[in-house]
Amino acid sequence: MNWLFRNRQTGDITIGQTPNPPLWVFLGATLVRVLFHPDGNAGTAVTIVGTGALAIWAVEEIARGVNPFRRILGAVVLAGIVARLTF
Repeated sequence: MNWLFRNRQTGDITIGQTPNPPLWVFLGATLVRVLFHPDGNAGTAVTIVGTGALAIWAVEEIARGVNPFRRILGAVVLAGIVARLTF
Protein backbone atom coordinates (compact mmCIF):
# COMPACT_ATOMS: atom_id res chain seq x y z
CA MET A 1 0.00 0.00 0.00
CA ASN A 2 2.89 2.35 0.72
CA TRP A 3 4.03 2.02 -2.90
CA LEU A 4 0.56 2.85 -4.22
CA PHE A 5 0.06 6.12 -2.34
CA ARG A 6 3.63 7.43 -1.89
CA ASN A 7 4.18 10.75 -3.71
CA ARG A 8 7.24 10.28 -5.93
CA GLN A 9 8.17 13.97 -5.64
CA THR A 10 7.81 14.66 -1.92
CA GLY A 11 7.79 11.22 -0.33
CA ASP A 12 4.49 12.00 1.42
CA ILE A 13 1.31 9.95 1.16
CA THR A 14 -0.97 11.57 -1.45
CA ILE A 15 -4.54 10.46 -2.08
CA GLY A 16 -6.28 13.72 -3.00
CA GLN A 17 -4.98 17.04 -4.25
CA THR A 18 -6.31 20.51 -4.96
CA PRO A 19 -8.19 20.33 -8.26
CA ASN A 20 -6.29 21.46 -11.34
CA PRO A 21 -7.94 23.66 -14.04
CA PRO A 22 -9.51 20.83 -16.11
CA LEU A 23 -11.12 19.40 -12.98
CA TRP A 24 -12.45 22.85 -12.00
CA VAL A 25 -14.02 23.16 -15.47
CA PHE A 26 -15.62 19.72 -15.10
CA LEU A 27 -16.96 20.61 -11.64
CA GLY A 28 -18.31 23.92 -12.99
CA ALA A 29 -20.05 22.18 -15.89
CA THR A 30 -21.54 19.64 -13.49
CA LEU A 31 -22.79 22.44 -11.24
CA VAL A 32 -24.40 24.20 -14.22
CA ARG A 33 -26.08 20.94 -15.27
CA VAL A 34 -27.40 20.23 -11.74
CA LEU A 35 -28.61 23.78 -11.01
CA PHE A 36 -30.01 24.84 -14.38
CA HIS A 37 -30.83 21.57 -16.22
CA PRO A 38 -29.96 23.04 -19.63
CA ASP A 39 -31.48 21.30 -22.64
CA GLY A 40 -31.00 21.51 -26.38
CA ASN A 41 -27.78 23.09 -27.65
CA ALA A 42 -26.90 24.57 -24.25
CA GLY A 43 -27.20 21.17 -22.59
CA THR A 44 -25.11 19.56 -25.29
CA ALA A 45 -22.44 22.25 -24.95
CA VAL A 46 -22.27 21.82 -21.17
CA THR A 47 -21.96 18.05 -21.58
CA ILE A 48 -19.20 18.35 -24.19
CA VAL A 49 -17.24 20.88 -22.13
CA GLY A 50 -17.59 18.84 -18.95
CA THR A 51 -16.70 15.53 -20.55
CA GLY A 52 -13.78 17.04 -22.47
CA ALA A 53 -12.39 18.66 -19.33
CA LEU A 54 -12.68 15.41 -17.39
CA ALA A 55 -10.93 13.51 -20.21
CA ILE A 56 -8.09 16.06 -20.19
CA TRP A 57 -7.80 15.69 -16.41
CA ALA A 58 -7.66 11.89 -16.75
CA VAL A 59 -4.94 12.01 -19.42
CA GLU A 60 -2.91 14.44 -17.29
CA GLU A 61 -3.21 12.10 -14.29
CA ILE A 62 -2.07 9.13 -16.37
CA ALA A 63 0.91 11.08 -17.71
CA ARG A 64 1.89 13.11 -14.64
CA GLY A 65 0.16 11.61 -11.59
CA VAL A 66 2.31 11.88 -8.46
CA ASN A 67 1.86 8.21 -7.53
CA PRO A 68 0.49 4.96 -8.97
CA PHE A 69 -2.92 5.53 -7.31
CA ARG A 70 -3.40 8.83 -9.15
CA ARG A 71 -2.31 7.26 -12.46
CA ILE A 72 -4.68 4.33 -11.99
CA LEU A 73 -7.48 6.74 -11.06
CA GLY A 74 -6.89 8.66 -14.29
CA ALA A 75 -6.94 5.44 -16.32
CA VAL A 76 -10.19 4.26 -14.70
CA VAL A 77 -11.89 7.61 -15.32
CA LEU A 78 -10.69 7.70 -18.94
CA ALA A 79 -11.88 4.12 -19.50
CA GLY A 80 -15.27 5.10 -18.07
CA ILE A 81 -15.53 8.05 -20.44
CA VAL A 82 -14.60 5.90 -23.45
CA ALA A 83 -17.08 3.20 -22.39
CA ARG A 84 -19.84 5.75 -21.91
CA LEU A 85 -19.21 7.26 -25.33
CA THR A 86 -19.08 3.92 -27.15
CA PHE A 87 -21.98 2.02 -25.54
